[in-house]
Amino acid sequence: MREAPIGVFDSGVGGLSVLKEIHQLLPNESLLYVADCGHIPYGEKSPEFIRQRCAVMADFFQQQGAKALVLACNTATVAAVADLRQRYPAWPIVGMEPAVKPAAAATRSGVVGVLATTGTLQSAKFAALLDRFASDVRVITQPCPGLVELIETGDLHSEALNRLLRSYIEPLLAAGCDTIILGCTHYPFLKPLLGQMLPSSIILIDTGAAVARQLQRLLADRDLLAVGHAADTQFWTSGSPEHLGKILPVLWNKSGVVRSFAL
Repeated sequence: MREAPIGVFDSGVGGLSVLKEIHQLLPNESLLYVADCGHIPYGEKSPEFIRQRCAVMADFFQQQGAKALVLACNTATVAAVADLRQRYPAWPIVGMEPAVKPAAAATRSGVVGVLATTGTLQSAKFAALLDRFASDVRVITQPCPGLVELIETGDLHSEALNRLLRSYIEPLLAAGCDTIILGCTHYPFLKPLLGQMLPSSIILIDTGAAVARQLQRLLADRDLLAVGHAADTQFWTSGSPEHLGKILPVLWNKSGVVRSFAL
C-alpha cells in the first residue's frame, strides 16, 4: 500500500494549487487528480449536488486503489467531508478550510478579509471557524462569483479577471484589512496579480501547504508513506481534456496526459 496513489479532486483546476504543495512535500508519492470541470462552479451548487459528485469521485479513487483522499476544494469539504469520512472510516481523508486561525494570529490591524465562494461563506463550518478563532478580530467576508470561472480559462492576465478581482479587493482594503485569506483553492494562482494590486504590507494566507503537511502526518501514522518510489501523476476531467491539457503547463508547470472522466 505504500506505493498506492493518492486521490486528489476539485471542482476544477483550483486543486492543482494543492497538488503542487503535495508533490513538493511528498515527491515520492504517485498522485491521481480529477478536475470536475463539467460541473463547475461548486460554490453556486446545492450541498446535495456537491455531496453526490464527491461520492462519485471518491468511489472512482477507491477503484483506482488510492490509499488516501484529498478534497482540494473548500466548498466540497464543507458539503461532503463528514459524509465521506463516515462512508470510508478507514481511509485517510484530508479536507480544506479557510485559514481563519493563522490569519487571526497574523493580523496587526485586527481586520481580516476573506475571499471565498458563496457556498463556503454561508456554511456552518465557516461560521464555527469564526466563532472559534476570530472572536477578537473583525472579519470582512467577500463572496467572489465569477472568479473561479475566469481562472478556469487559464488566462491569469486577462483584463476581465483584473477588473473583477480588483472589485472584490477594494472593499477589503477600504475596511482596513491587512491580512487576506484566499478561501478557495483557485485563488493562490492569483498571487502574482494580487501582488500588483495590494500594498506589500498585506499578508496573503492560503492552506495548501498545511493540507500537504496534514496528509503527510496521516500517511506517516499509518506507515503509508512511499519510499524511493518512481512517482507518477495522472489527470482526469469531466470537462474538456484538451482544455485542461493546454493549461496544465500554466498552473501545474508541467504538461500531462488528460483523460475524460465521464462519471
